[in-house]
Amino acid sequence: MDIFNVISMLGGVGLFLFGMSLMGENLEKVAGAGLEHLLERLTNNRIKGFALGIGVTAIIQSSAATTVMVLGFVNAGIMKLVQAIPVVFGANIGSTVTAQILRFSGGSSDSLWLQLCKPSTIAPLLVCAAAFILLISKKNQLRNVAGILMGFGILFIGMNTMETALSPLSQSSEFQNLFLAFSNPLLGFLVGMVVTMILQSSSASVGILQALAFSTGSLTFSACLPIIVGQNVGKCITVILGSLGTGKKAKRLAVSHVCFNVFGAVIIMGVMYTLQAIFHFPFWDHVMTKGNIADTHLLFNVITSLILLPFVKQIADFTGLIIRGDKDSKIDQEIALLDDIFLSKPPIALEQCSKVINSMADTVMENFTLATELLSDGWDDAKYEIMQENEVFLDKSETALSEYLVKVTAQGLSHEQSRFANELLNSVSDFERMGDYCIKIAKVVIFNQEQNISFSRIGLTELDYMIRAVKQTLEEGLKAFRTEDLAVATKIEPLCQTVDALKDMLKEHHINRLQTGNCSTAAGISLMEVITSLDRIASHCFTVTLHMMQKKSTLENFDLHEQKHNIRHSEAEADIALIQYYENLYLSPVKQLGTKTELDIPAAEKKEPEEPKSSGKKKSELVKENMKENMKKKKEKAEEAKKKMVKHKK
Repeated sequence: MDIFNVISMLGGVGLFLFGMSLMGENLEKVAGAGLEHLLERLTNNRIKGFALGIGVTAIIQSSAATTVMVLGFVNAGIMKLVQAIPVVFGANIGSTVTAQILRFSGGSSDSLWLQLCKPSTIAPLLVCAAAFILLISKKNQLRNVAGILMGFGILFIGMNTMETALSPLSQSSEFQNLFLAFSNPLLGFLVGMVVTMILQSSSASVGILQALAFSTGSLTFSACLPIIVGQNVGKCITVILGSLGTGKKAKRLAVSHVCFNVFGAVIIMGVMYTLQAIFHFPFWDHVMTKGNIADTHLLFNVITSLILLPFVKQIADFTGLIIRGDKDSKIDQEIALLDDIFLSKPPIALEQCSKVINSMADTVMENFTLATELLSDGWDDAKYEIMQENEVFLDKSETALSEYLVKVTAQGLSHEQSRFANELLNSVSDFERMGDYCIKIAKVVIFNQEQNISFSRIGLTELDYMIRAVKQTLEEGLKAFRTEDLAVATKIEPLCQTVDALKDMLKEHHINRLQTGNCSTAAGISLMEVITSLDRIASHCFTVTLHMMQKKSTLENFDLHEQKHNIRHSEAEADIALIQYYENLYLSPVKQLGTKTELDIPAAEKKEPEEPKSSGKKKSELVKENMKENMKKKKEKAEEAKKKMVKHKK
C-alpha cells in the first residue's frame, strides 16, 4: 500500500460522505406518504423489520450498506428509531451470508448472481439511471428520485473506492499474519477489530481468516473466536462514518449498531471463557475449517439478535442517554395525536386535528419571524436549521392531517362536525403554503449572501413596513382562526388590501431607484421575490379566515369566492375606517419614502394612529348581516330570472 492508495482512500471517504448527504437531502423531499407507508408496512413490527434487514443484506452482501441506507431514512424522518433498530439487527445476520458462500469455494465467490448484487456493480447502474432521469425529466418529483439514486450510487462508489484502496493489505502476507501473531484472547479481539476497521468490511476480514484456515490448517477455535468477535465490532466503523453530519436520531441508530456488537462481544466472550474454565470444552483446541469460521460468525450474530431483539425500545432509550438532547421531535409528538383509536369518536378526533393544525399555525408564525430576522439582521445558520426542521413538520403534518381527516369524515359526521372537518381540511394546505413562502424568503437571503447582493437602506425600510403589515395580518388571522371571532376576522381583508397596495408601491419605487441608479437589477430580482412571498403569505392567511367564516355561517349555500368578492368590495363604514387606518399606518410612510433619496427618519417622529373603534353594531353582527343581505339579493335575482323565463315561454 503506497501514497496513491491513501489518496484513493481519502477520495472514497469524500464520495461516501457526499453520497450520504445527497441521498438524505432528496429523501427528505420525496418522503411523502407513499414511501412512509411502504416502510411502515415493512417494519410495523420488529420481526418484519428484522427479516427485512436480513433479506436486503443477504442480497447486497454488505451490512454497512444496509445500515447506511436506514440511517438515511431515519435522518430524513421517514423511519422511526424503533423501526430502524430491528432492521440493523437483521443486517448483522445478513452480513454472514458471504462467509457461508465462501465455505463452498476456493476462497472467493465466482457466482455471477453474487457479483451482480454487490454494491460495486449496482452503483454505476444507479448513477447512470439517475443521470438519465436528470437529463430528460423536468418534473421535480422525478428529479428528487434521481437525486436519491445518485446519492446511493455515489455512496456505494465511495465504499468501493475505500475497499479497493485498502485491498492490497488483504493480499499482504505480513498483514495476514497479524491473525496468527497473538494467542492472548484480548489481543486477538483487538487484531480482529483493527483489521476490520482498516478494511471496512467484516466480510473481507472473515474471508481472510477463512483463507488462512484453509491454507495453514493450524487455526484453532480458541484462536479464532476472539478474532471473529473483534471483526464484528470493527465493522461498525463504516456506519459511524456514515452518521457524520446526520441528525441525532441517525447518530442514535449508529450507536445502537455499536451497542449490538459490543454487547454481543461482551456476552459471547464472557460466557464462553467462563464455561471453558469450568467444563474444558473438547472442541476448544480443534482446528477450524472455513465452514466452522462461517458458522461461528453466524452464531455470534444470531445469539446476540435473539437476546436483544425483545428489548428494542429499551435500546432506543439507552442510545438517548448517550446522544443527549434528542427528545421526541415535534413531528413525533404532534402526529402521535392523530391516533386511529379516536376515529370511533369523531368529536375527539376533530379536537386532535385542531391541536395539530394549531401547532402548524404556531410553526408558521415562528418561521415567518425567523425568515424576516434573517432578512433584516443577516444570516444565521442556527435560525435556518430551525426553519428547516419546522418546514419538515409542516409538510408531514399536512400529509398526516389530510389523510386523517378523510378517515374522520368517513365516520358519519353531524352537520356541524362536517363543517368543522371541512374547515380544517381546507385550511391545512394554506398553512403549509405559508411555510413554503417563509422558506423562499430565507433562500433569498442565502442567494444575496452568495452573490454579494444587498438592498438599499430606503428599500429595506420600505420592506420593513410591508413585513410589519404581513406580520399583523398573520397575528390577527391566526387569532381569528383559533378563537373563531368574526370581529377579528373583519380586520384581515383591509390588511390584505394594504399589503397588496404596498406590493405595487414597493415595485414602483424600486423601478424609480433603478432608473436613477440607486439600486441594481440583481437586488431588484431578490426584492421582487421577497415582496411576492410576503403578499402570498397574507393572501393564504385571508383564505384561512374565510374557511373559518364559512364554518360559522348559518347559510347553507356559502360561496367562498363570492364571499371573498363581497368582503373585498364592502362599503361598510367599519371596513372603510379600517382601510384608512392601515393606510395611515403602513402606506403613508412608504409614500413619503418614495420621495426621499437618503434614509432620514428619526424613530421619535414615527407616530402610529390609533385603531378606529366601532360605535355602532359589533363587527361580527355586520358580517352576519352582510352575508344575509348577499343571499337575499342572490335569491331575488334568481326569482327575477325565473319570472323572465316563464314570461318568455308564454
